[in-house]
Amino acid sequence: MPLLIIVTVLWAFSFSLIGEFLSGRVDNYFAVLTRIALAALLFLPFLARRGLPGRQRLALMGLGAVQLGLMYIFFYRSFLLLSVPEVLLFTIFTPVYVALLDDLVERRLSPAHLVAAGLAVAGAAVIRFQPPSEFWLGFMVVQGANLCFAAGQVGYRHLGPHLPSGLPARSTFGWFYLGALAVAAVAFALFGDPQALPTTPVQWSVLAWLGLVASGLGYFLWNLGATRVDAGTLAVMNNALIPAGLVVNVVIWNRDADLTRLALGGAILLLALVVGLRFGGGARRA
Repeated sequence: MPLLIIVTVLWAFSFSLIGEFLSGRVDNYFAVLTRIALAALLFLPFLARRGLPGRQRLALMGLGAVQLGLMYIFFYRSFLLLSVPEVLLFTIFTPVYVALLDDLVERRLSPAHLVAAGLAVAGAAVIRFQPPSEFWLGFMVVQGANLCFAAGQVGYRHLGPHLPSGLPARSTFGWFYLGALAVAAVAFALFGDPQALPTTPVQWSVLAWLGLVASGLGYFLWNLGATRVDAGTLAVMNNALIPAGLVVNVVIWNRDADLTRLALGGAILLLALVVGLRFGGGARRA
Protein backbone atom coordinates (compact mmCIF):
# COMPACT_ATOMS: atom_id res chain seq x y z
CA MET A 1 0.00 0.00 0.00
CA PRO A 2 2.73 2.59 0.79
CA LEU A 3 4.26 2.07 -2.66
CA LEU A 4 0.94 2.78 -4.37
CA ILE A 5 0.45 5.93 -2.29
CA ILE A 6 3.93 7.20 -3.17
CA VAL A 7 3.31 6.67 -6.88
CA THR A 8 -0.11 8.35 -6.67
CA VAL A 9 1.55 11.49 -5.32
CA LEU A 10 4.21 11.39 -8.06
CA TRP A 11 1.67 10.90 -10.84
CA ALA A 12 -0.72 13.58 -9.54
CA PHE A 13 1.56 16.23 -11.09
CA SER A 14 2.17 14.41 -14.37
CA PHE A 15 -1.18 15.27 -15.97
CA SER A 16 -0.73 18.99 -15.42
CA LEU A 17 2.92 19.00 -16.47
CA ILE A 18 2.03 17.32 -19.77
CA GLY A 19 -0.96 19.57 -20.39
CA GLU A 20 0.76 22.83 -19.49
CA PHE A 21 4.29 22.39 -20.88
CA LEU A 22 4.34 19.63 -23.52
CA SER A 23 0.98 19.03 -25.21
CA GLY A 24 0.76 20.94 -28.50
CA ARG A 25 4.33 22.19 -28.09
CA VAL A 26 6.48 19.06 -28.19
CA ASP A 27 5.90 16.16 -30.58
CA ASN A 28 3.91 13.50 -28.71
CA TYR A 29 5.92 10.60 -30.08
CA PHE A 30 9.20 12.24 -29.14
CA ALA A 31 7.91 12.90 -25.62
CA VAL A 32 6.88 9.26 -25.27
CA LEU A 33 10.21 8.02 -26.67
CA THR A 34 12.21 10.29 -24.35
CA ARG A 35 10.28 9.27 -21.23
CA ILE A 36 10.63 5.57 -21.92
CA ALA A 37 14.28 5.83 -22.98
CA LEU A 38 15.17 7.59 -19.71
CA ALA A 39 13.24 4.99 -17.71
CA ALA A 40 15.05 2.18 -19.54
CA LEU A 41 18.44 3.79 -18.92
CA LEU A 42 17.63 3.99 -15.22
CA PHE A 43 17.21 0.20 -15.01
CA LEU A 44 19.75 -0.86 -17.61
CA PRO A 45 22.61 -1.29 -15.08
CA PHE A 46 20.51 -3.84 -13.17
CA LEU A 47 19.24 -5.77 -16.20
CA ALA A 48 19.29 -9.53 -15.69
CA ARG A 49 20.83 -11.26 -18.70
CA ARG A 50 21.12 -14.63 -17.00
CA GLY A 51 18.72 -16.56 -14.83
CA LEU A 52 15.62 -15.24 -16.58
CA PRO A 53 14.13 -17.59 -19.21
CA GLY A 54 13.69 -16.17 -22.69
CA ARG A 55 9.94 -16.68 -22.57
CA GLN A 56 9.65 -14.55 -19.45
CA ARG A 57 11.84 -11.85 -20.99
CA LEU A 58 9.48 -11.69 -23.95
CA ALA A 59 6.47 -11.66 -21.64
CA LEU A 60 7.89 -8.71 -19.68
CA MET A 61 8.71 -6.89 -22.90
CA GLY A 62 5.19 -7.51 -24.17
CA LEU A 63 3.68 -6.11 -20.98
CA GLY A 64 5.88 -3.05 -21.23
CA ALA A 65 4.97 -2.56 -24.89
CA VAL A 66 1.26 -2.51 -23.97
CA GLN A 67 1.14 -0.96 -20.49
CA LEU A 68 3.68 1.77 -21.19
CA GLY A 69 4.40 2.03 -24.92
CA LEU A 70 0.90 1.87 -26.41
CA MET A 71 -0.71 3.44 -23.35
CA TYR A 72 1.51 6.56 -23.62
CA ILE A 73 0.72 6.94 -27.32
CA PHE A 74 -3.02 7.02 -26.52
CA PHE A 75 -2.45 9.10 -23.39
CA TYR A 76 -0.48 11.93 -25.02
CA ARG A 77 -2.89 12.10 -27.92
CA SER A 78 -5.78 12.69 -25.51
CA PHE A 79 -4.27 15.97 -24.28
CA LEU A 80 -4.68 17.42 -27.77
CA LEU A 81 -8.41 16.64 -27.65
CA LEU A 82 -9.40 17.20 -24.01
CA SER A 83 -8.67 19.43 -21.04
CA VAL A 84 -6.53 18.06 -18.21
CA PRO A 85 -9.53 17.62 -15.82
CA GLU A 86 -11.40 15.69 -18.52
CA VAL A 87 -8.44 13.38 -19.15
CA LEU A 88 -8.24 12.75 -15.41
CA LEU A 89 -11.94 12.00 -15.00
CA PHE A 90 -12.06 9.69 -17.99
CA THR A 91 -9.38 7.48 -16.44
CA ILE A 92 -11.85 6.52 -13.70
CA PHE A 93 -12.93 3.41 -15.55
CA THR A 94 -9.58 1.59 -15.43
CA PRO A 95 -10.55 -0.73 -12.50
CA VAL A 96 -13.59 -1.96 -14.40
CA TYR A 97 -11.39 -2.72 -17.41
CA VAL A 98 -9.15 -4.68 -15.07
CA ALA A 99 -12.19 -6.73 -14.04
CA LEU A 100 -13.38 -7.14 -17.64
CA LEU A 101 -9.99 -8.42 -18.77
CA ASP A 102 -9.91 -10.80 -15.84
CA ASP A 103 -13.38 -11.99 -16.90
CA LEU A 104 -12.00 -12.74 -20.36
CA VAL A 105 -9.09 -14.68 -18.90
CA GLU A 106 -11.49 -16.71 -16.76
CA ARG A 107 -14.01 -17.02 -19.65
CA ARG A 108 -16.88 -15.27 -17.93
CA LEU A 109 -18.67 -11.93 -18.34
CA SER A 110 -20.67 -9.83 -15.89
CA PRO A 111 -23.57 -7.75 -17.33
CA ALA A 112 -22.83 -5.17 -14.63
CA HIS A 113 -19.64 -4.25 -16.45
CA LEU A 114 -21.64 -3.41 -19.59
CA VAL A 115 -24.06 -1.27 -17.55
CA ALA A 116 -21.09 0.50 -16.02
CA ALA A 117 -19.69 1.26 -19.47
CA GLY A 118 -22.99 2.90 -20.46
CA LEU A 119 -22.99 5.01 -17.29
CA ALA A 120 -19.44 6.10 -18.02
CA VAL A 121 -20.51 7.45 -21.41
CA ALA A 122 -23.42 9.28 -19.72
CA GLY A 123 -21.02 10.87 -17.25
CA ALA A 124 -18.83 12.07 -20.09
CA ALA A 125 -21.87 13.61 -21.81
CA VAL A 126 -22.72 15.58 -18.67
CA ILE A 127 -19.21 17.01 -18.48
CA ARG A 128 -19.28 18.29 -22.04
CA PHE A 129 -22.21 17.30 -24.25
CA GLN A 130 -21.44 17.75 -27.94
CA PRO A 131 -22.37 16.07 -31.22
CA PRO A 132 -19.71 13.74 -32.64
CA SER A 133 -16.54 15.76 -32.22
CA GLU A 134 -12.95 15.74 -31.04
CA PHE A 135 -14.30 15.56 -27.49
CA TRP A 136 -15.78 12.11 -28.05
CA LEU A 137 -12.69 11.03 -29.96
CA GLY A 138 -10.69 12.13 -26.94
CA PHE A 139 -12.96 10.11 -24.65
CA MET A 140 -12.31 6.99 -26.72
CA VAL A 141 -8.57 7.67 -26.85
CA VAL A 142 -8.44 7.82 -23.04
CA GLN A 143 -10.32 4.52 -22.90
CA GLY A 144 -7.63 3.04 -25.14
CA ALA A 145 -5.01 4.21 -22.65
CA ASN A 146 -7.08 2.80 -19.77
CA LEU A 147 -7.33 -0.60 -21.46
CA CYS A 148 -3.57 -0.73 -22.05
CA PHE A 149 -2.84 0.18 -18.43
CA ALA A 150 -5.35 -2.37 -17.16
CA ALA A 151 -3.96 -5.11 -19.40
CA GLY A 152 -0.47 -4.47 -18.09
CA GLN A 153 -1.61 -4.71 -14.48
CA VAL A 154 -3.52 -7.94 -15.05
CA GLY A 155 -0.60 -9.40 -16.95
CA TYR A 156 2.03 -8.48 -14.38
CA ARG A 157 -0.08 -9.79 -11.49
CA HIS A 158 -0.22 -13.14 -13.27
CA LEU A 159 3.43 -13.14 -14.36
CA GLY A 160 5.09 -11.68 -11.25
CA PRO A 161 4.69 -14.73 -8.97
CA HIS A 162 6.32 -16.94 -11.63
CA LEU A 163 9.49 -14.85 -12.08
CA PRO A 164 12.68 -16.37 -10.59
CA SER A 165 12.66 -15.73 -6.84
CA GLY A 166 16.42 -15.37 -6.78
CA LEU A 167 16.36 -12.27 -8.98
CA PRO A 168 15.43 -8.89 -7.46
CA ALA A 169 12.52 -7.11 -9.12
CA ARG A 170 14.75 -4.31 -10.39
CA SER A 171 16.77 -6.86 -12.38
CA THR A 172 13.77 -8.22 -14.27
CA PHE A 173 11.80 -5.00 -14.72
CA GLY A 174 14.31 -3.54 -17.14
CA TRP A 175 12.91 -5.89 -19.80
CA PHE A 176 9.52 -4.23 -19.27
CA TYR A 177 11.00 -0.88 -20.30
CA LEU A 178 12.88 -2.35 -23.27
CA GLY A 179 9.58 -3.65 -24.66
CA ALA A 180 8.01 -0.23 -24.25
CA LEU A 181 11.06 1.39 -25.84
CA ALA A 182 10.71 -0.75 -28.96
CA VAL A 183 7.13 0.44 -29.48
CA ALA A 184 8.03 4.09 -28.81
CA ALA A 185 10.98 4.01 -31.22
CA VAL A 186 8.89 2.56 -34.05
CA ALA A 187 6.08 5.04 -33.41
CA PHE A 188 8.44 8.03 -33.51
CA ALA A 189 10.16 6.74 -36.65
CA LEU A 190 6.82 6.35 -38.44
CA PHE A 191 4.78 9.26 -37.12
CA GLY A 192 7.08 11.64 -35.21
CA ASP A 193 7.82 15.22 -36.19
CA PRO A 194 11.55 16.02 -35.83
CA GLN A 195 10.69 19.71 -36.20
CA ALA A 196 8.67 19.74 -32.96
CA LEU A 197 11.35 18.86 -30.42
CA PRO A 198 11.69 20.61 -27.04
CA THR A 199 13.03 24.16 -27.38
CA THR A 200 13.27 25.39 -23.78
CA PRO A 201 15.08 24.22 -20.64
CA VAL A 202 11.70 23.92 -18.91
CA GLN A 203 10.42 21.44 -21.50
CA TRP A 204 13.59 19.34 -21.23
CA SER A 205 13.37 19.45 -17.44
CA VAL A 206 9.74 18.31 -17.48
CA LEU A 207 10.66 15.41 -19.79
CA ALA A 208 13.55 14.45 -17.51
CA TRP A 209 11.28 14.41 -14.46
CA LEU A 210 8.58 12.45 -16.26
CA GLY A 211 11.07 9.94 -17.64
CA LEU A 212 13.29 9.26 -14.64
CA VAL A 213 10.78 9.72 -11.81
CA ALA A 214 7.19 9.37 -13.05
CA SER A 215 7.93 6.63 -15.60
CA GLY A 216 11.15 5.07 -14.29
CA LEU A 217 10.47 4.84 -10.58
CA GLY A 218 6.70 5.22 -10.92
CA TYR A 219 5.84 2.18 -13.02
CA PHE A 220 8.36 0.00 -11.24
CA LEU A 221 6.97 0.84 -7.81
CA TRP A 222 3.35 0.66 -8.99
CA ASN A 223 3.65 -2.81 -10.47
CA LEU A 224 5.67 -3.98 -7.47
CA GLY A 225 3.04 -2.55 -5.13
CA ALA A 226 0.26 -4.21 -7.14
CA THR A 227 1.67 -7.62 -6.22
CA ARG A 228 1.60 -6.78 -2.50
CA VAL A 229 -2.04 -5.76 -2.05
CA ASP A 230 -5.39 -7.45 -2.57
CA ALA A 231 -7.42 -6.79 -5.70
CA GLY A 232 -9.90 -4.48 -3.96
CA THR A 233 -7.15 -2.21 -2.70
CA LEU A 234 -5.57 -2.09 -6.14
CA ALA A 235 -8.92 -1.12 -7.68
CA VAL A 236 -9.33 1.76 -5.22
CA MET A 237 -5.78 2.99 -5.74
CA ASN A 238 -6.26 3.04 -9.51
CA ASN A 239 -8.65 5.92 -8.99
CA ALA A 240 -7.00 7.66 -6.04
CA LEU A 241 -4.97 9.52 -8.67
CA ILE A 242 -8.06 11.29 -10.00
CA PRO A 243 -8.86 13.57 -7.02
CA ALA A 244 -5.16 14.13 -6.41
CA GLY A 245 -4.55 15.15 -10.01
CA LEU A 246 -7.67 17.34 -10.13
CA VAL A 247 -6.62 19.22 -7.01
CA VAL A 248 -3.19 19.91 -8.49
CA ASN A 249 -4.58 21.04 -11.84
CA VAL A 250 -7.52 23.14 -10.65
CA VAL A 251 -5.67 24.84 -7.79
CA ILE A 252 -2.47 25.63 -9.69
CA TRP A 253 -3.38 25.96 -13.38
CA ASN A 254 -7.07 25.60 -14.19
CA ARG A 255 -8.97 27.74 -11.72
CA ASP A 256 -11.68 28.63 -14.29
CA ALA A 257 -12.78 25.02 -14.81
CA ASP A 258 -16.55 24.37 -14.72
CA LEU A 259 -16.51 22.69 -11.33
CA THR A 260 -20.28 22.05 -11.25
CA ARG A 261 -20.31 20.04 -14.46
CA LEU A 262 -17.05 18.32 -13.56
CA ALA A 263 -18.49 17.32 -10.19
CA LEU A 264 -21.81 16.09 -11.61
CA GLY A 265 -20.20 14.17 -14.44
CA GLY A 266 -17.59 12.80 -12.09
CA ALA A 267 -20.34 11.58 -9.74
CA ILE A 268 -21.94 9.63 -12.60
CA LEU A 269 -18.56 8.18 -13.52
CA LEU A 270 -18.12 7.17 -9.88
CA LEU A 271 -21.54 5.48 -9.98
CA ALA A 272 -20.37 3.59 -13.08
CA LEU A 273 -17.32 2.46 -11.15
CA VAL A 274 -19.41 1.29 -8.17
CA VAL A 275 -21.79 -0.64 -10.43
CA GLY A 276 -18.93 -2.32 -12.24
CA LEU A 277 -16.97 -3.27 -9.13
CA ARG A 278 -19.77 -3.95 -6.65
CA PHE A 279 -22.13 -5.93 -8.86
CA GLY A 280 -19.61 -7.22 -11.37
CA GLY A 281 -17.26 -8.64 -8.77
CA GLY A 282 -14.32 -6.50 -10.00
CA ALA A 283 -13.34 -5.50 -6.48
CA ARG A 284 -12.54 -9.11 -5.72
CA ARG A 285 -10.39 -9.74 -8.76
CA ALA A 286 -7.57 -8.02 -10.58
